[in-house]
Amino acid sequence: MKVCIFGAGAIGGYMGVKLAKAGADVSLVARGPHLAAMQDKGLTLIEEGETTTVPVTASDDPAALGVQDYVIVTLKAHSVPPVVSKMAPLIGPNTTIVSGVNGVPWWYFYKLEGGHEGTRLESVDPGNVQWDGFGPDRVLGCVVYPAAEVIEPGVIKHIEGNRFSLGEPDGSKSERAQALSKILSNAGLKAPVRPKLRDEIWVKLWGNLSFNPISALTHATLDVLCTDDGTRAVARNMMVEAQEIAERLGVKFPIDVDRRIAGGAAVGAHRTSMLQDLDQGRPMEIDALVASVQELGRVTGVPTPTIDTVLGLIRLRARTAGLYS
Repeated sequence: MKVCIFGAGAIGGYMGVKLAKAGADVSLVARGPHLAAMQDKGLTLIEEGETTTVPVTASDDPAALGVQDYVIVTLKAHSVPPVVSKMAPLIGPNTTIVSGVNGVPWWYFYKLEGGHEGTRLESVDPGNVQWDGFGPDRVLGCVVYPAAEVIEPGVIKHIEGNRFSLGEPDGSKSERAQALSKILSNAGLKAPVRPKLRDEIWVKLWGNLSFNPISALTHATLDVLCTDDGTRAVARNMMVEAQEIAERLGVKFPIDVDRRIAGGAAVGAHRTSMLQDLDQGRPMEIDALVASVQELGRVTGVPTPTIDTVLGLIRLRARTAGLYS
């Protein structure tokens, strides 16, 4: 089985090292100094105090890598539509696109029971670029749990977690899902195949939707924003609005809002990804994490006054920093 990781940053690089070390036929698409370092010295992973360096096949030209069995997309959501056409050389008749992207996925309404089946989401797939370019029948969902960072070109530091939950849009335990699960498991990663992956998407999205923009607006770490009376109330209201949307779409939450917020506080003095992106001058995942939930509110008829307010604020904050258009 040939596996290509498209977007070999922190998470993609972490997967790449684990797969390469296990002997999988894996290649990576990257660019810039990070790619140059991988091609020159291999890809290095620092995990639990141990340093591992493996030679990897890496390129900025997908055509050089050929058709794959699996293409695992680990880019940020806003970075995917512009590169859909560039990915074409990787995709053959039987290629599976594994969507390991944060937020509401572009394929959310594909094979979803109920009256919204087939609905497209402009906030995460403007112009239906992914729906039309990949085709939703190719997609295998993935919820990414690990945290990692690129500490220098070609070097990944693993922080925590090793689970990549997989799921078909229709909830089936397909051969392709089970085969990828086995590949990832052989590399020391947890890769359960879930019958209701959308439930997991929402539990993770709960925190990303609220904690990320609030932290970018206030520059507060998770432990602070989850315990301050004012910001905790804002986060809670956003999560309650999101829960009503999700439940109208058939999602069942395994925990309640207050427990989810307590879990965020327990992480400690963590700087969210959106705050890190703001500080480092990188585009933020505003549409995938916040605007998408607002759009789902419109689809389901659920008012989202708190989400609307925070979205307006974080969009303006990003625009004034030159990070959103």
